[in-house]
Amino acid sequence: MSIRALDTAEPGLRDLTAPELGAQTARGRFWGKLRRSPSALVGLAILALYVGLALVGPLVAPFDPGHDVLRDQFLPASVHHFLGTDDLGRDEFLMILYGARYTLYLGFLAVGIGLIVGLPLGAASGYFGGWVDLLVQRLTDVLLSFPGILLALALVAGLGVGLRNVIIAVGVSSIPIFIRLVRASALSIRELPYVEAARALGVPNWLILLRHVIPNSLAPVIVQATLQLGAAILVAAGLGFLGLGVQKPTPEWGSMLGEARTYIFTDANLVTLPGLAIFGAVLAFNLVGDGLRDALDPRLK
Repeated sequence: MSIRALDTAEPGLRDLTAPELGAQTARGRFWGKLRRSPSALVGLAILALYVGLALVGPLVAPFDPGHDVLRDQFLPASVHHFLGTDDLGRDEFLMILYGARYTLYLGFLAVGIGLIVGLPLGAASGYFGGWVDLLVQRLTDVLLSFPGILLALALVAGLGVGLRNVIIAVGVSSIPIFIRLVRASALSIRELPYVEAARALGVPNWLILLRHVIPNSLAPVIVQATLQLGAAILVAAGLGFLGLGVQKPTPEWGSMLGEARTYIFTDANLVTLPGLAIFGAVLAFNLVGDGLRDALDPRLK
């Protein structure tokens, strides 16, 4: 930034150092690009709705998913039951509302596992190379040789069903994706002048990884993590549909689909509504991921 630009800048910017000004400028460009992306704005709006319902809904509308009212089976939509009731007499609207909390919780934790394990392994693999790279990449090849849903099925078969085990299974299936992505970034970052300068000054390798390699690999990781959230929700829903996911009475959209498939010709809403909820969540994450990609990619104007 030139001296004249600094003189005419806002009062709050005049006291900032050059790196701080650069960071603020970069953030401004990022938010500007994100705001100009209609798909990202739509995705953020849908996500805000889902998160709001997941956080506030159970507080506003207390509900016990394990409480069955058999005399209210298959009631149509009404003032008392906005979306009708299911085969056990439970309110379908409240089931979907409570299911949003468990589905989003599952997706975020599963992707968190992938990030926590995949980031350091991918960074070490790309930075060190040699036998470290060979070992990590062979492990990655083994995990990638299974489709995500098949790997999750195998892990659930070994660990058992339940919310915790589904989170672990879906999280493990996302680890190799982040390993490969971070490794690709680390291979180029390790050759940059500031990394070579840090090595020449005797900075420990682990500190170089923490200060330089991992932080500078985060842009593509953030985009992939957003997209992976949608994929994790789909895998978890597939497990729930097969009866290997979250178990009763915990409401989860995939398990709701699996329970309702018997009644698809008698009450199609029991299948349609959870399916639409899953579709909306996956679509929102994909739209936000596309918007983040456009905002974070310096090659896109």
